[in-house]
Amino acid sequence: MDRPQQPRQERVANLRAKLEAMMEDYYKLRDGLKEFQQAAQRLQVTASSPDGYIKATVGPRGQLIRLELDPRIYRQPNSRALAQSIVETVQRAATEAADKLADMVKPFMPAEELQAHMKLDFDGMLKRADFMLPGGDQVGRGEVR
Repeated sequence: MDRPQQPRQERVANLRAKLEAMMEDYYKLRDGLKEFQQAAQRLQVTASSPDGYIKATVGPRGQLIRLELDPRIYRQPNSRALAQSIVETVQRAATEAADKLADMVKPFMPAEELQAHMKLDFDGMLKRADFMLPGGDQVGRGEVR
């Protein structure tokens, strides 16, 4: 049995309503991105070494903002151990900052895509764009172009 066709005017009205809803969602997303950008720029994470003598604070890209060394650290002068402890503490803070940033960006972009950007993984960055192309699931494999 054939379904009755909607009158053209009704179909156009339905499409217009859907488009308006999509535009409203877009503007909400865009406003949310502004808020996200401001919050991301303010993101700071502090990590401490296991002994508590080192505190490293990093920004949203894992860049070192502040380093605090407890004076007790100089009681046992071992520059290699100190350097290693500083590096590990900064790396721990940077990893935590990246995790927090990934959580913040979830409403706007897949976490894997953000991680690809953070690691400068160009294949990962282009993965979604490639997939959107005709035959995109084959792009990058030399099979379809």
